[in-house]
Amino acid sequence: MSSRPTLIGENGLRHDHRRPDELRPIKMEVGVLKNADGSALVEFGNTKVIAAVYGPREPPAKYMLSPEKAIVRCRYHMAPFSTIERKSPAPSRREIELSKVIREALESAIFTELFPRSAIDIFIEVLQADGGTRTAGLTAASLALADAGVPMRDLIAAVAVGKVDGVIVLDIDEVEDEYGEADMPIGIMPSINQVVLLQLNGVMTREEFDIAMDLAMKGVSEIYRLQKEALSKKYMLYTEE
Repeated sequence: MSSRPTLIGENGLRHDHRRPDELRPIKMEVGVLKNADGSALVEFGNTKVIAAVYGPREPPAKYMLSPEKAIVRCRYHMAPFSTIERKSPAPSRREIELSKVIREALESAIFTELFPRSAIDIFIEVLQADGGTRTAGLTAASLALADAGVPMRDLIAAVAVGKVDGVIVLDIDEVEDEYGEADMPIGIMPSINQVVLLQLNGVMTREEFDIAMDLAMKGVSEIYRLQKEALSKKYMLYTEE
């Protein structure tokens, strides 16, 4: 039986040498799939997620149409090679649940009323999982929607905050998620300060929750900056060309 790893060292640093308030290295790129209307690749440390958006378009089945707004369909899926042990390609209960959670968060950002009798399809594929896949997926999907030109109230920036060895930390990875005491994924539309995703697995005191929210806001601010930078990088190139 393997022993529990030391998550917070005597120097106050985490097992990967990050400070409690430090994000993993983040990379973002939009327009990575030529066959999608919009796409994005997002990396949070070793977690790598790609998102693709199709639409607004007419859905294949007429019964799915809504005369008032576009319907949003979302599939969150972990590739069989995304984890250490090969995962079944069939959707798990967790993937079905997260598809619903992410769809509801994205729906709150999209001006669906502008596209009645249409569908917006969002596909999120986890290529490599090392913690924070739902928040990386939500961040990537938001970018892909923007890349597709879908009107939104704001981009959604998301991050997971956790409690590790009694310390509130930002952007937890797989080890911290497995051995920590709490995991709190948060998704926010920063410019209008609206929370669209908030889940808590584990236990936090009210004081710890307040600290976690402050940390999340700090992390989201940096993620939001990187999102806008990724979009600007692509479309500034188009402008220059």
